[in-house]
Amino acid sequence: MSRKGKPSLSLNIEVTMQFLKQIAIDRPVYLLFVPLISVIWAFEKWVFSISTWVPLAIAVWATFQYGNYQRRILAEDLNRKWKRVIVDTAPMTALEHCEWLNRLLLEVWPNYIHPKISSRFSYIVERRLKYKKPKLVERFELEDFSLGSSPPNLGLQGMRWSTVGGQRIMHTSLDWDTKDMSIMLLAKLAKPLYGTARIVINYLHIKGDVQLMPVLDGKAILFSFLSVPEVRLGIALGSGGNQLPGMELPVVSSWLVKLLTDTLVKTMVEPRRRCLALSAVQLGKRAVGGILYVTVIGASQLSKNILKRTPTTNTQVGQNYVSEEHLLKDVKTFVEVEIEEITRRTDAKPGSNPQWNSTFHSVLHDNAGVLRFHLYECSPGSVKVDHLATCEIKIRYCDDDSTIFWAIGPSSGAIVKRAECCGKEVEMNIPFEAVDSGELMVKLVLKEWQFSDGSHSVGLHLGAHSSLSGLSNLKTGRKIYVTVKEATDFPGKDKMGRSEPYVKLQYGKVVQKTRAVPQTSNPVWNQTFEFDEIAGGEYLKLKCLYEETFGDEVIGTATVNMEGLEEGSVRDVPVPLEKVTSGEVRLQIEAVREVSNGGPGNGLIELVLIEGKDLVAADLRGTSDPYVKVQYGNETRRTKVVYKTVNPTWNQTFEFPDDGSPLELQVRDHNAILSSSSIGNCTVEYQRLPPNELSDKWIPLQGVKKGEIHVQVIRRVPDQQKRPSLDSDSLSNRAHAISDQMKEMLMKLESVVEGKEDEEVLSSLSELQSLEDSQEQYMLQLETERMLLLNKINDLGQELLNSSPNISRRISY
Repeated sequence: MSRKGKPSLSLNIEVTMQFLKQIAIDRPVYLLFVPLISVIWAFEKWVFSISTWVPLAIAVWATFQYGNYQRRILAEDLNRKWKRVIVDTAPMTALEHCEWLNRLLLEVWPNYIHPKISSRFSYIVERRLKYKKPKLVERFELEDFSLGSSPPNLGLQGMRWSTVGGQRIMHTSLDWDTKDMSIMLLAKLAKPLYGTARIVINYLHIKGDVQLMPVLDGKAILFSFLSVPEVRLGIALGSGGNQLPGMELPVVSSWLVKLLTDTLVKTMVEPRRRCLALSAVQLGKRAVGGILYVTVIGASQLSKNILKRTPTTNTQVGQNYVSEEHLLKDVKTFVEVEIEEITRRTDAKPGSNPQWNSTFHSVLHDNAGVLRFHLYECSPGSVKVDHLATCEIKIRYCDDDSTIFWAIGPSSGAIVKRAECCGKEVEMNIPFEAVDSGELMVKLVLKEWQFSDGSHSVGLHLGAHSSLSGLSNLKTGRKIYVTVKEATDFPGKDKMGRSEPYVKLQYGKVVQKTRAVPQTSNPVWNQTFEFDEIAGGEYLKLKCLYEETFGDEVIGTATVNMEGLEEGSVRDVPVPLEKVTSGEVRLQIEAVREVSNGGPGNGLIELVLIEGKDLVAADLRGTSDPYVKVQYGNETRRTKVVYKTVNPTWNQTFEFPDDGSPLELQVRDHNAILSSSSIGNCTVEYQRLPPNELSDKWIPLQGVKKGEIHVQVIRRVPDQQKRPSLDSDSLSNRAHAISDQMKEMLMKLESVVEGKEDEEVLSSLSELQSLEDSQEQYMLQLETERMLLLNKINDLGQELLNSSPNISRRISY
């Protein structure tokens, strides 16, 4: 084996030498490592041990490398912060592309953004069409509302940030071109046109430059167009029952384009802005109204350049120049406050810094509103006033129960305030628009927000109070009771500054009115009116008038939002009159769900017609021959005729089976030759009366200028176990008594006819007719009692048969 091993060893040495020779030829630099390694080995063996210092050298080297790395990281961080500082402080940044944003919008549009925007826009459109429609259209119905599947494109040319007056603003573009939208309206045409028409908006294109302004530390964003955007619409029209033709109507399209463009200019084209609240808490409530208190404190820095009647240059008197303050001291200014259709004004005060300290309150009919302030100048002894300047404050409810107020600030900036809860006071100094100087100081308090579910938010320490009934927005089957309490500061119309005012109320198609209170500008009515609640946010419309000989004249009008009424509580509503400078009506509104106290059909309605007062004179001699026609369901009764009076007394009683029908009274003037004429009507409310309790009241007549009727009404609900059969006997006795009275009346009539006394004949005939009606009533009640008795006997017999089988068998045999 040793002989075999030697050739193998020599072969390995030869191979190794050939490998080294090849390396020397290919990589001659490697030959230098041989002497270097030899020198290091000799130094390590005979001079100094290097192996103990190698770890130390590596540690030092690693420390220097780590330090360089940390310095590089710090430099990069400082560079990023410096770039951020430059971006934040630079007045304008470079354009940034944002294709990613449009891709994101395309993904979240169908299932998130589109439903929210469509719901909000459809609500706005329905309200606008309901109360702001053409005269030829009786009613609009929104049948379909879809904005399509194409979201708006933002920043196609990029986005950039700028700083104006310390306020950061993002500039971008908006291009919304949607061809698959569908907004379908059904219009019911009014007189003289009849029928229905369908209007479909199937194409929309809006293009313009938009700016967004974060405010309140990012809790809200103000947004607007920089200039008037480009707007195009596509319209199709058809009849109510036909298919829509596939064509566009240029005339209708141009009208709607102008309407939409004007709306955008008034609401969200610079310097007008809209607000998007970014609330951290979403309470999920929809505000439908609110009560706002506005205090106009004063104005400052009203220079002579604003005032029209003041000279623009200093006037020289002798050797002295008249100061600007002296020029302005005789000029008086006042402020007119406007919100929706309500206007109020302060007193006129002199000087360049007038102080008014006038407080007004107003009613909001939605979750937002615009409060405008108009500055006017007036001179002593002159009735003419000049409009000087205007400023406005916008108000919006936020989902976290707070309220945002915003206005245009100096240099087209923004002034934004936020009230965390109702009742918190907010002060704002608002510069007047389109003038170089002057600002208005106001104080705002949002006292209460009212919500669609019946709850309300009020007070500094109170949140949203839940509805006691727990009802949703379903409001059918309820009654609304409106009590017109009083009014204050009505404008006087006669020489004494007084009038004879009354209030006309319209809810849906039902119109009712109060009585006229003579010779006062602060009338008190305390009259209650009943309405059936209408779903869909129907408004209660008030019209205040005063009586005149040749037609009543309107004092003022107002609108009351009836949404969010809470059952079990009375809402006290002060309603300022619109389009006048003074006047306020105080109402109390209550919503009640109908509860049958004993239920219809369980008793009788007893009505006593006592008397009338101050009825309309239907005859030329200044009197009437009044009687009352009572309508209850299908039954009709009438009183006797009282001749030649406007203050009749009847004292007649009527009874009806309680079936829940309305109890209507018609006061008519009797005429022997011609047909009788109406001199007023009214409805007697009895459904809410407790059983067996008498209600005594005076009811003002509707449809006439004056007149009241005195009635007593009671809901008689007898105990089911105590229905004696003696009632039939008493009714029979009454019927016999009435028959005896009719006989006496016939004998009296014969004697009167022999004496030829016409008026006595008419009176006797009237009393005879009344007795005949009463007899018919008692006979009907007798028949009812008889049927009840027979049914009871039949029921008892059936019970007897069912409980005794043996008896039934015997009967069958």
